[in-house]
Amino acid sequence: MANLEIQLQGFRLTTAQIYYFLPDYPRLIQEFLWQDYDIAPKFPKLNQFLDFWKKDIEGNLHSVYVADQKLLTMSDIQPRSKEIPI
Repeated sequence: MANLEIQLQGFRLTTAQIYYFLPDYPRLIQEFLWQDYDIAPKFPKLNQFLDFWKKDIEGNLHSVYVADQKLLTMSDIQPRSKEIPI
């Protein structure tokens, strides 16, 4: 039920595909997937995570790809009328 409440507040399921250089092997690139509910288009939670990464994690970022999906639409939450057979 908590996910429904989050989605009704405008959050979307957000996935970030993060590529970074391995600290011990700087010519190799590793992939990390991050996923959380966030608000598009500013993505404050993702930006907070990337700031943490830059400050506290040794692997330098190469690139970040972001995808978000709105899981609920207005038709999902509007009541539907039912026909009563005569």
